[in-house]
Amino acid sequence: MFNQTASAKESGLLASTSGEDLAHSLHALSRCLQYMDRREDALTAIQEAAELYRQLAADYPEAFDLYLARALHDLSNRLGDVGRREDSLEVILEAVELYRRLAADRPNSDLALSLNNLSVRLANVGHHEKGLQAIQEAIELYRQLAADHPAVFNPDLARSLNTLSNRLAHLGHHEKSLQAIQGAVEIRRQLAADRPAVFNPDLAISLNNLSLCLADVGHQADSLQAIQEAVELYRQLAAYRPATFNPDLAMSLNNLSPYLANMGDREKSLLAIQEAIKLYRQLAADRPAVFNPDLASSLYNLSLRLADIGHQEDSLQVIQEAVELYRKLAVNLPMAFNAKLQEAIEVHEWIVAHNPNFT
Repeated sequence: MFNQTASAKESGLLASTSGEDLAHSLHALSRCLQYMDRREDALTAIQEAAELYRQLAADYPEAFDLYLARALHDLSNRLGDVGRREDSLEVILEAVELYRRLAADRPNSDLALSLNNLSVRLANVGHHEKGLQAIQEAIELYRQLAADHPAVFNPDLARSLNTLSNRLAHLGHHEKSLQAIQGAVEIRRQLAADRPAVFNPDLAISLNNLSLCLADVGHQADSLQAIQEAVELYRQLAAYRPATFNPDLAMSLNNLSPYLANMGDREKSLLAIQEAIKLYRQLAADRPAVFNPDLASSLYNLSLRLADIGHQEDSLQVIQEAVELYRKLAVNLPMAFNAKLQEAIEVHEWIVAHNPNFT
């Protein structure tokens, strides 16, 4: 009887070891597939890894809860990559809860990172106030960690400051948003000066957001300078890794266009938004759930640029396409897209009202 019991335990240990090895391999595979931009395959791999870790953690929580939390964190990101916003939020909430238990009231980088991503996921479904609370908690943790180990945690602090700026800007706290993004840019400039290949993508993100914040407080010339620097960085990055950086290049071009228009350069403004739309159409053709929101936003901007130069019929056609995209998006995520839909409808109505031939 004793030998049978011992044998059963040994079998269980062997099974858990085998499952652990497979889970680790699948998690690593998912990250490799993500780097290769094979997003659906990366999602499948991390889903299987998370399920294995969940089974292991049910029997050995002290050994596997941390692995489960990390897998759930990556699973949330992969779900977000394919446009499954609500599923992504549900998973990151579970990861945060696990990390809270594991942190035991100590500053913890895993918890801070998951809170940063929770903030992003909450904002993606329209919960901006809750998103602000999450990123403020992440910032507090990162400041404590960076105070003792700046070389290790300053990159994470910069990322969280970037996220904080986004949440503050959306809620109308423009001066505080600008202060946060200036802090992120300062850190990332220092990092990129030493390791440009690693940190130029992060610097470009923060420069893009800095441009938006400067525009919000009326600093148009500085805003234009920041977004032009971001576009130039993204062009360089996209030249070597288009699958990874074309979305960022398109985003920065979309943001560049209205700033050029505000400074009176309508021709370059139109060229910038047309280039953005060309990129977004290609991206949305392959992954509509991910890139249709960006395509709709760039179409909205293109409509305004066309109206600026008197191309009213083209402007009307473009805004109609934007309205149709936003209608579809708002069906599933009304909190995220109803306001944008209303803005597009108002532009459509304005174009029609000012052109009697369209009524």
